[in-house]
Amino acid sequence: MPTVIVRVNDRPYNMVCDEGEESHLTELAELLASEVDKLKKSFGQVGDSKLLLMAGLVVADKLDETLKRIETLESEMEGLKDARSAAVERTRVLETTVADKLVGAAERLEHLTEELGNGAG
Repeated sequence: MPTVIVRVNDRPYNMVCDEGEESHLTELAELLASEVDKLKKSFGQVGDSKLLLMAGLVVADKLDETLKRIETLESEMEGLKDARSAAVERTRVLETTVADKLVGAAERLEHLTEELGNGAG
């Protein structure tokens, strides 16, 4: 398994990951390091453990908000799918109704044409 050295709060950490996950692990560490840096600017150096905990909580909060947003969007998407299905069904019924009316009108026109043709001759 590959080992990746990541830096968080100016300290190196040796991390093991699955083959091919090195860049993903590095990106995640950079995200955490970024949050640590923001917190360090706001609160100063309050200790590695506390900074890492605070950064983890910030990231967890963002994840929680994102998951809630995904749930909301999935729910909205289901509603839109239901509305689309209902619209498709209404369209099908309307098309059938219009087609039936057109057939009826064509039959009446044909009947009138026959009557006019018989009356003229």
